[in-house]
Amino acid sequence: MLRRSKLPTHVGKCLQFFFKVPCFTFCSVGDVKDCGDVLMNEDELESENEWEKLLKPFDLEELRKSSIRISPVQLCKLLQLPLDIATSVEIFERAGMQKGYCHTFDVYYVLIDKLGVAGEFKVIDRLLEQMKGEGIVFRESLFLLIMKSYGRAGFPGQATRLLLDMKVVYHCEPSFRSYNVVLDILVTGNCPKVASNVFYDMLSKGISPTVYTFGVVMKALCMVNEVDSACSLLRDMTKHGCVPSSVIYQTLIHALSKSNNVNEALRLLEEMFLMGCAPDVQTFNDVIHGLCKVGRIQEAAKLVDRMLLRDFAPDDVTYGVLMQGLCRMGRVDEARALLNKVPSPNIVLFNTLINGYVMRGRLDEAEAVLYQDMLKVGCQPDVFTFNILIHGLCKKGYLHSARALVNEMAAKGCEPNVITYTTLIDGFCKEGQLEEASSVLNEMLAKGLCLNAVGYNCLISASCKDGNVEKALTLFSEMWSRGCKPDIFTCNSLIFGLCKENRMEEALGLYRDMLLEGVIANTVTYNTLIHAFLSRGSIQEALKLLNEMLFRGCPLDKITYNGLIKGLCRAGAIEKAMALFEEMMKKGLPADNISCNILINGFCRSGKVNEALEFLRDMIHRGVTPDIVTYNTLINGLCKMGRTWEALNLFEKLQVEGMFPDAITYNTLISSYCKEGMADDALLLLYRGVEKGFIPTDVTWYILVNNLFKGSMNYI
Repeated sequence: MLRRSKLPTHVGKCLQFFFKVPCFTFCSVGDVKDCGDVLMNEDELESENEWEKLLKPFDLEELRKSSIRISPVQLCKLLQLPLDIATSVEIFERAGMQKGYCHTFDVYYVLIDKLGVAGEFKVIDRLLEQMKGEGIVFRESLFLLIMKSYGRAGFPGQATRLLLDMKVVYHCEPSFRSYNVVLDILVTGNCPKVASNVFYDMLSKGISPTVYTFGVVMKALCMVNEVDSACSLLRDMTKHGCVPSSVIYQTLIHALSKSNNVNEALRLLEEMFLMGCAPDVQTFNDVIHGLCKVGRIQEAAKLVDRMLLRDFAPDDVTYGVLMQGLCRMGRVDEARALLNKVPSPNIVLFNTLINGYVMRGRLDEAEAVLYQDMLKVGCQPDVFTFNILIHGLCKKGYLHSARALVNEMAAKGCEPNVITYTTLIDGFCKEGQLEEASSVLNEMLAKGLCLNAVGYNCLISASCKDGNVEKALTLFSEMWSRGCKPDIFTCNSLIFGLCKENRMEEALGLYRDMLLEGVIANTVTYNTLIHAFLSRGSIQEALKLLNEMLFRGCPLDKITYNGLIKGLCRAGAIEKAMALFEEMMKKGLPADNISCNILINGFCRSGKVNEALEFLRDMIHRGVTPDIVTYNTLINGLCKMGRTWEALNLFEKLQVEGMFPDAITYNTLISSYCKEGMADDALLLLYRGVEKGFIPTDVTWYILVNNLFKGSMNYI
């Protein structure tokens, strides 16, 4: 229901006058054929002049005294007054009920314009039906008005519906203007896929698109990463008599650079010049950024030189993008040389350079930029500058220096923010210094700053790794109470901690709760739970989680497969493990040493040493190079089967292949010799090993002493 607002005093009294005076009549001066045979005489012309005088300055007393007639033109002026919607509609309806009066197109246009601004679209629909019933000829301008109102209100679908209804329902032929308005609304309203459909509908109806049409559609296609389709439209423009504009080239170059298709972006930039379209600095920046992203720094630098030759002045973004590219490639000194050429370097450029040095671990030079170069040109460091340096110090493990820098920044009038403290907390947590991390947290809270999800995740993860799951759960509850929603990293850390403590029911409960809260489990979540169940021999529980993982569309990775293969091998289901290995290969996950070693160990534990040796040959054929773990597993398997001489052959082979036997290799062979009563051979192997750099371990001496003692007892 429309709501009537309180009118201004003079407007309200005027309207009361309209409906109390019975002697005035409404007539139309717009269309005689629509309104009968009402003609305007000289007296009516005088009334018209009198009406104009009364509207300006809207004299209420004079209006009360008059008995003038009102025409549609006058009604339009009245509807343009600052009246509320309910009153405007009421005036419109009462005017329409007067004898001999018909509303004109202009009256409807003015009222619909006011309704569109107010978002009264149901009333607009009713008025359109009323116009249709009165036989008023529709004009495109009215639909353009309504479509734009839909766009402002955020209803792109309604604007599209109206475009489709124009010809079918209202018998008004849409031109390129209607399509352009709707296309623009769809792109602004983030409906790019619909925009391309509307465009092709436009072409199918024989309506010629304009340069603006192509520009909007290309933008829509680029929004959904259909850059190739957008580029193909560039070639189609000439078929419709359209010449590409600078805006069109800029749109395509931006999208191509963003999608790393830099060669095509460069080609279009050259084409721009040939077509007489002048690029702006942003266009150059897009291409320079694209070149830097793919590591083509030299070409990016040359493009900056071309900018200067063509009298384009590089801006801060140009230099910033090029410096960032140089820093990413490790060419930080060149970035510093470039910064020295910038006429007026700003804080962002200095921060880019400092970050470049920090990422390369060159903290002294990063600090030199801060304390020498920046201050020399009067550029004061900001919170980002200090945060970059603090991050670098924490990364190097210089935590106390990082904390001192926090105090220094506060002394310089630069207040630390949440990121500053979170970086410090993360640094202390990674070093296992939880008390220091808690101290930083208390300092942060004392300053009125609240810990964010990243900070809580650092503390929770560190607590779980430290075996203090209860502390982690307390922090988890605190997150909720402070309105900080846990994310997948929070839940994964807690699930890991609970599994580590063998609290599987609680881990599963947390997993269920996180799903209910809308947190989507990832591969890490499932791998943690699956591995925990497999390590406890609960294969069925692990398989249930595997099925759930697949059902939720979470991809299995190598860690998942390796865990399952290991669990099946432990359970003696070597055939199922082998089938899973083949499945992994078929899904494009290449075999590695870990997968192969698990299976070889499974074969050997099941007494299938020949199959293990066959698998080793297959493994080498697949391009996987066996490591010392592979050989140790096979040597151990052969020794257990009493095939010591074959084990010795493998021992010799691994040395030929450039690998060095470790303590496990020697201990396995020495133990096998001793068990077979070949103590002299065991001692000889030990002496040869020591000559080659092998250092006997406690286990080595235990094996020898234990077996020699047993031998002496048997001799006695």
